[in-house]
Amino acid sequence: MIITLLGGAGLMGAGILRDLLSDRAIIDISRIRLCDTSRPRMQALAGELADPKIELVDLDVTDPERLKSAIEGADICVNCVPTLLGFQMRIFEAALAAKVSYVDLGGLGTYTVKQLAEHERFKQAGVTAVIGVGADPGMSNVICRAVADELDEIDSINLYWAAEFVGDENPVLVPPYSVSTVLAEYAHPSTQFYDGKHVQCPPMSGVEILDLPEPWGRCEFMHSPHSEQLTVPLADGIKEKGIKEFSWKLHLPHREHEAWVGLVKAGFGDFDTPVTIGGVEIKPLDVLNKVIERNIAANADRIPSQDSHEIHFAIGRGRKDGAARTVRFDVTVSPDPMYAPYTDACTSMNGSIAVQLILAGSRRPGVWAPEEYFEIPAYFAELEKRKFKISRHFEPR
Repeated sequence: MIITLLGGAGLMGAGILRDLLSDRAIIDISRIRLCDTSRPRMQALAGELADPKIELVDLDVTDPERLKSAIEGADICVNCVPTLLGFQMRIFEAALAAKVSYVDLGGLGTYTVKQLAEHERFKQAGVTAVIGVGADPGMSNVICRAVADELDEIDSINLYWAAEFVGDENPVLVPPYSVSTVLAEYAHPSTQFYDGKHVQCPPMSGVEILDLPEPWGRCEFMHSPHSEQLTVPLADGIKEKGIKEFSWKLHLPHREHEAWVGLVKAGFGDFDTPVTIGGVEIKPLDVLNKVIERNIAANADRIPSQDSHEIHFAIGRGRKDGAARTVRFDVTVSPDPMYAPYTDACTSMNGSIAVQLILAGSRRPGVWAPEEYFEIPAYFAELEKRKFKISRHFEPR
C-alpha cells in the first residue's frame, strides 16, 4: 500500500510516520510519500528512521499540479498540514479528484461542517474520508460512541480532556501543540450542544471543577472550540436516542493554563490581525512564535524533565432497559519509553491507528466522523497495543 503523508515532517506527521513504520503496523506498506515544505526536516527524519519505504516529496499545496502528483496513486492521503493555515478544503478536494481515501487531524472543527456537507459527492465518487482522526478529535469520538452504545436513551454526553505534568516546574513556556491552536482554544467562542441544539458559547466559558485521581487532582475545565460537539450528537445511533446535551471541555496543566490566559488577556488571542510597528505590519502570532522559539532555544538547559499524563473521558447519562444509568469511559496515557521519540504520542498514534483500520477493512465511501466509521473493539485493541489504558464505569444515576 502507498500512503501520502502531507506535512509529514511536522510534529504530528512525524509521529504518524513513526507509528506506521513500527512493529505495531497491521497493514503491508510498500511506500510512504513523506511530503513537506522543509526538505532539511524531511531529510533529518528520513535519516533517523532509515527505512527504504520513505520517499521524500517537496510539498507546495498552493500548486495544484504538485499537490495532485503527491496524492495521485496513493491508497490514502493523510493531511497533517496545520488547519489554521487555510489549506484543508483544498487538500480535501484534491483527494476527491484523485479518488484517494482521505483523513485529517480535525483542527478545532474549523472545516468540519463544510466537509460533512460533501458526503454525497464522496459517496458517489466511491471515495472514503474520515475527518478528525487524532486524539481529540478522533479517539475521543470513539470513546463517546462506546458510551452511547451502553445506553438505550441518552440525556447527555459530556466529554473532557486533561493533561498534567509531574516533575519540577518548567520556567519556560513550551506549547503542547501549535501556538495558534492553543490561543484559539482560549480566545475563540465555541459551539456546544445544549437543549437539543447547537449554541455558541463565549471563550473560556462553562467552567467546571472536577476532582480527578492523581496526578491530575482538582481540575478546572472550560469550553473550547472542537469538532466533537459538531458531529457526535448528530451521529446515527446517537441522535435517535434523544440526546439533549453534548459538551467538550479541556484542562491544560495548571501553571501553563495561567500563562495562556495571560496571553489572551494581553491581546494575543487576536493573533492574525496585524499590528504596525515602525511602519511595518506584523502578525502577533508571528512575533509570539518567534519569541517562544527563541526562549526555548536560549533556555534549553533550564527545561526540566517532566512526565506528561493525559486523561480523556466521556460521561453519558440516560437509561438502559428502562433504568437510569450513568456510563463513563476513560482512556489514560501515562509515561512509557515507547512514547519517547514522539512529541504527542496520543495524537499521532491515533492518527496512525485510523489510517491502518481504514486500509485494513472494507472502505465505506462518504465523509465520516470517527464515531460513525470505526468499530469499537478493533479500535480499542489498537489503543491497548500502544499501552493506552481503557476503563469503563457504570453507576445508578
